[in-house]
Amino acid sequence: MRTTVTNWAGNIGFTAREVLRPATLDELRRVVADARRVRVLGSGHSFNAIADSDDVLVSLASLPPAVDVDTAARTVRVAGGVRYAELARQVHERGLALHNMASLPHISVAGSVATGTHGSGDANGALATAVREVELVTADGEPLTLSRDKDGERFGGAVVALGGLGAVTSLTLDLVPGFDLRQYVHTDLALSDALAHFDAITSAGYSVSLFTRWRDPSFGQVWLKCRADEPRPGFPWAAPAVEQLHPVPGMPALNCTPQLGVAGPAHERLPHFRAEFTPSSGAELQSEYLVARTDAVAALTVLNGLREAIAPVLQVCEVRTMAGDDQWLSPAHGRDTVGLHFTWAPETADVLPVLALLEERLAPFAPRPHWGKVFTVRPDRLRERYPRMADFEALARELDPSATFTNAFLRDVLYGA
Repeated sequence: MRTTVTNWAGNIGFTAREVLRPATLDELRRVVADARRVRVLGSGHSFNAIADSDDVLVSLASLPPAVDVDTAARTVRVAGGVRYAELARQVHERGLALHNMASLPHISVAGSVATGTHGSGDANGALATAVREVELVTADGEPLTLSRDKDGERFGGAVVALGGLGAVTSLTLDLVPGFDLRQYVHTDLALSDALAHFDAITSAGYSVSLFTRWRDPSFGQVWLKCRADEPRPGFPWAAPAVEQLHPVPGMPALNCTPQLGVAGPAHERLPHFRAEFTPSSGAELQSEYLVARTDAVAALTVLNGLREAIAPVLQVCEVRTMAGDDQWLSPAHGRDTVGLHFTWAPETADVLPVLALLEERLAPFAPRPHWGKVFTVRPDRLRERYPRMADFEALARELDPSATFTNAFLRDVLYGA
C-alpha cells in the first residue's frame, strides 16, 4: 500500500501503510510501542524520502502546541509539532528572540533541527545550536530526556538525529534578548567582486544572502539583514534596490519580508518570506551542498564554470554562511560553513544529471548535502565527510536497538546497509 502525503515538493508516494495523528502524549506512546517501524512527519518541507516508513507514519500536528517561555532563564520549551512562525511570535511577545531562523518560517521546529536546517550569518550557528534539551519517546513507548548540561558530548548526536533516535515531543531552546533588524537589498553584484571580497560581503550584516540564476557571472541580488541599533553598513560593490524584490525575478515581492530598510522584529526579517504566505506545492525541487568556508571562493568558481549546465533547470541559487557547530550530523559540524542552495525546476529527470555533475565537480571540497533535499552522493562518501558518523550509529543502536525508527533512507544513505 502507498500513502500519498502532500509535501511542498509535490505529492510524494510514501510506502507507509497508514498515517496516524495522536492527540495526546499517551496516544503517541502507544502508537510507537505498537509499531514495527515508525517515522515522524514534520511540516513536509523535504524533497526526498527521509520521513518515509514501511509501516507507520506519525504526525505530531494534533498534539497540544505548547510554547512555554521562561523569561528569567531565556529559554523556551516548545512542542515538536509547533512551527517557527508561531514560536517566534510568542517568544517576541515576551521580549525575547531566536538567534537565527531559516528563510521559511512555516517549517516545524523539531523537523528543522533534526535535519540540520541552518539559517544564516557568519557568527550565527544553525538552528540546532539553540537546542539545550530534547524530549523524545523511544521505541518501547517510554519518555527520555537528553540535555546539553547532563549528557555531555553524547548530546552532540541527539539533536541533528534525522528522526533516528525516537519521536521528538518537545525541545528546549536558548533565547536571546529581542532585537530589531532592517533589511536592505542590493542588485547586480559582479561575481568577480563577490569572490574578491567574499568575507567583507558576508560580514556586512547580521545575516547575508546572495542570489544568482547562474545565467551570467553575477549575483542579481544581495539581501542584507542588519541590526537596527547599528549604523547601516557600507556596501560599495552593488547598487541598492529601489523597490521590494522577490529572490526569483518575476515572482510577487508581496510575499517577502519587508525590505528598503524598514525596521521590524527579528522574526519578521530573518526569514525571506512572510509567515502568512504559504509556499506553493509541487513547483520546485531543492538541493543544497555545504562546504567549508575556506573553500567557498573555489567552490563558487567551479559553479561559475558550470553555468551552461545549471541555468536551464534552475529557478534560483542562494549562497549563505553559518558558524561551525558540534552536532555530529550537522552539515556545519566542525567547520564554519557556506551553503550552496539550489531551487530547481520541478523536472526530476532533467535535474538529476546536473546534480551528478555538481557533486562530481564539488567533490574536492567534501560537500555535505542537506539531509532533507535531493542529492545523489554515495553513502560511503557521506560517511567520509562526517567524522562522528560511527558515534551516531552507536548512539542509535543504544537508544533504538530494535531499529524501530529506521527506514530505507537511513539504511541506504546514512548507514549504507
